[in-house]
Amino acid sequence: MTQNREGQPEGIQGEGNYEAGRRFQKEERAFVETGPVEQKAKEAEEALDGPEGEELERARKQTGERGAIDKGLTNRSPD
Repeated sequence: MTQNREGQPEGIQGEGNYEAGRRFQKEERAFVETGPVEQKAKEAEEALDGPEGEELERARKQTGERGAIDKGLTNRSPD
């Protein structure tokens, strides 16, 4: 693998790979504009109402708390 001047693998630019970020944004935008968004929303709703609903809700709350901590929106410290 080739390296840039800082000795990092090519594609690593500062704190991340901007090309991969742009590719992700482009694909995400295409999915929202042309993908099966309504179908995926219905599948998510059914999953929340199904047997895995409790586990999904617990995970949502945990990740939401971590996001708030990371963004400084709460006084709680990270684990």
